[in-house]
Amino acid sequence: MKKEKQIKKFDKQVKMYENKRANQKFAALRNKLIKNAYGNVLEVGVGAGANFSYYDRNNVEITGVDFSSKMIKSAKREASNFQMKAEFIQEDIDELILEPNSFDTIVSTLSLCSYPDPIATLSKFSSWCRGDGIILLMEHGLSSNPLLSFTQKVIDPLHTKFSGCHCNRNIDKIIEESCLQVDQIERYWADIIYLIRAKPTK
Repeated sequence: MKKEKQIKKFDKQVKMYENKRANQKFAALRNKLIKNAYGNVLEVGVGAGANFSYYDRNNVEITGVDFSSKMIKSAKREASNFQMKAEFIQEDIDELILEPNSFDTIVSTLSLCSYPDPIATLSKFSSWCRGDGIILLMEHGLSSNPLLSFTQKVIDPLHTKFSGCHCNRNIDKIIEESCLQVDQIERYWADIIYLIRAKPTK
């Protein structure tokens, strides 16, 4: 999918993402992951700010990145609602340039599915994260259930066309081939959802 078309697709989905902020199925998982964030935090694919209610606002300063102007606008409102210290960058992750070792925490939730080269994206995370920092991921991918994974592979072209993201990413393989040093992986919902704590490679 061309980048411009993908951006327009996410622009149109803002209301849906805003409605999903209160999704109780993800609430406990987001809380479990985000409570580990500290210091200068880079949240990539910030969307409509679904994670903001789970941060310790007294312990973080957020830099939120998204390529959708509509998502950034929504995230700014949500940051204000929770009195977050936050600034925002509207930029495609593939074009984003940041100083190495700039952040204590890198956060990505349900966003690796939309990047054309997720391994290269994780390499950027590793570069931008300080050596003693942490990288926190909540991602979705192929189930370990053969029937579910087969279904995900079959519907992926249609899913990508309508949602802008892939549902057939092999998260285990992506993480294994990345430069991240994994501290902990937890899997949920027939291994479709992953919670990952990792360190950068320096």
